Amino acid sequence: MAKREKRIIFAAVLFAAVLGTNTTVSAMHIMEGYLPPGYCIAWGIASIPFLVAGFLKIKKLLAKNRRNITLIAMSGAFIFVISSLKIPSLTGSCSHMTGTGLGAILFGFSVTSILGIIVLVFQAILLAHGGITTLGANTFSMAIAGPVASYVIYKTCQKFKAGRLVSIFLAASIGDLFTYCITSLQLALAHNTTDGIMAAFLKFLGVFAPTQLPLAILEGILTVLIVMALETYGTQELMEIGFIRKGTSK
Repeated sequence: MAKREKRIIFAAVLFAAVLGTNTTVSAMHIMEGYLPPGYCIAWGIASIPFLVAGFLKIKKLLAKNRRNITLIAMSGAFIFVISSLKIPSLTGSCSHMTGTGLGAILFGFSVTSILGIIVLVFQAILLAHGGITTLGANTFSMAIAGPVASYVIYKTCQKFKAGRLVSIFLAASIGDLFTYCITSLQLALAHNTTDGIMAAFLKFLGVFAPTQLPLAILEGILTVLIVMALETYGTQELMEIGFIRKGTSK
């Protein structure tokens, strides 16, 4: 068998494995039809200002330098890959990393909202991960709330002169955890019992916490490694977006 044929077969097997991997909708993205229509619309409307701001910010970045598309595309690919890896939790559901911290650190949370919604659309259509009706809610939690938290944490750490790598780790980890807090709140608002919203929130959060805590730490480490690689091989690109400056220490 020729090498080319082996590569084609390997690619086909890999593609089939990805599509065949546990596509049940019990993952952290809220499943199709799980939220009432009113909640779907409300979360979608709440996401619009961030998406508009993200579109304008990307347009500005590309107008300034077309080469910025490389880092933007890489950040989007990182989100897609890392958030598609669903890890079964001890509670019978699934958890996954988000990958949005990297984009928020490099470009800000508005740009990441656009990258996030693109990823969520592809995952809903191709991997049955999340849903179209719940796209607004999933966008708000993973593509907006998480990146906002990562951005605020990173800027706060920088203000207090924390090391760059420590700042990146904390931003990515806490942003990941905050995404799950918001999703748990979204579920609690729509599906609370007689015990109230807070009890429902804690219940939903408890479903994912055992798996998500170590995953958040892992995401922080992976994000640090990605940034270290970029600082080594993409210094000029990072300087162009203002992430690092000459003489800046890590």
